[in-house]
Amino acid sequence: MRRLVKRLSQHGLAVMVVAAGAQAALAAEPLSVFTLMSPDGGVGVRAILEGSSPCPVLDVDSRPLPMRVRAAPATLPLRPTASAPDLAKPSRFPVTVCEADLKRGVRRAFLDGRRLALPPALIRRILVIGDTGCRVKASDKAAQACNDPAAYPFAALAKAAAAFAPDLVVHVGDYLYRENPCPDGVAGCAGSPWGYGWDAWRADFFDPAAPLLAAAPLALARGNHETCNRAGQGWRRLLDAGPLRPGQDCVDPENDAAGDHTAPYAVALGGGDQLIMMDTAAAPNKALSPEDPKAALFAGDWDAMAVLAARRPRSFMVNHQPILAFAAVKGSDGLPALRPGNLALQSVYQRKSPDLVPPGVQTLLSGHVHVWEALSFKGDLPSQFVTGFSGTQEDIVPLPETLGPTDAPAPGAAPAAFSSWVDGFGFMTLERRGRGRWSVQVRNVAGAVVNTCAIKGRRTTCALRQVKTAASS
Repeated sequence: MRRLVKRLSQHGLAVMVVAAGAQAALAAEPLSVFTLMSPDGGVGVRAILEGSSPCPVLDVDSRPLPMRVRAAPATLPLRPTASAPDLAKPSRFPVTVCEADLKRGVRRAFLDGRRLALPPALIRRILVIGDTGCRVKASDKAAQACNDPAAYPFAALAKAAAAFAPDLVVHVGDYLYRENPCPDGVAGCAGSPWGYGWDAWRADFFDPAAPLLAAAPLALARGNHETCNRAGQGWRRLLDAGPLRPGQDCVDPENDAAGDHTAPYAVALGGGDQLIMMDTAAAPNKALSPEDPKAALFAGDWDAMAVLAARRPRSFMVNHQPILAFAAVKGSDGLPALRPGNLALQSVYQRKSPDLVPPGVQTLLSGHVHVWEALSFKGDLPSQFVTGFSGTQEDIVPLPETLGPTDAPAPGAAPAAFSSWVDGFGFMTLERRGRGRWSVQVRNVAGAVVNTCAIKGRRTTCALRQVKTAASS
């Protein structure tokens, strides 16, 4: 009897393997395959396939794991967007998005013989990028030249960044910028796809980022360009780490309040360190009264961040809009003027703590401002990095090399150290050096180091106060 059961069991397993192999053979070659860190502590696998192709089967530690459909092909109805009606169109997704969940600790996973990127137990090398799309917007005086690799270098940058061999890629938000048609007669972006559908997502992120998607798993923050009235539909279908749920998919504008919010979650780095991923995409840049619904939302997220931060000794907070950084604009006199960090988040977080963030949150990683910045503060505030310099048209109003005695990105936030790089495309790398210690390298498009910094607890020091623009060449 035992022999018969064993034979039947072996036969059943063989049938499953053959069936899985047959399904994999029917599946089309994926347009994109990548892994991303999941809110449940595992690793998600995504595969994007043309049309209504069947989902493939993974080989996970020598066992078949069928992928499931996350999102079927669809043309989503036109909804109100950030653009004028004559500059908007329905979002077409003529692709099948497949997904599978892997537990942390899986040793090997393959799709059609292609080995998937999985995180090690101890993450030692982190790559940080942000604001990577090519800016084509009707309200701009000039569109970014998406067809010129020098003007839009994200593809070359991604290739150089992949050569760093990171254990993890962190993107601090803003993936899609090709919102409107390229203006007539502008050769630099002629023929560019536009809108919020798959063609624009593919051109702005998936094709140029392909080397990075193969190199390491992703930890992705949502930017203000991925709110529901912009590229939120694609964000939810393609990149959001959580499940795709009706009512949170940005399809019906009546549900935008839910669609524009994701609860904070943690990504373990090992060694007592973690990332806390915060969705602040819908944060306006104005102070919020305690009665404002968004204030209550962000206050709840702060409380959730505090719970997550208490689970490990040290945390990075990852979000899009920087709380403790500067932006430079031309003042009414034509001279550069400094703007503070995000006022909405400051107003809510300051009511929670004079240090703005919970204990244990030592470093802030953000984007939004199209420069690179690093700030460290007197007192016990966390350090702030801004890495919004990885492809999108750069901000060119200069930041000062030395701050004035009253310059502060938030009330009471007196900088102890400040470093910046304006008008230079690049990426940032972090390498573990011990408990609460990381070495930071700021790199240009080719991967050459143009500045170095050291993180020790909540303090950061950099070798150069300011990288000159020539360093980007």
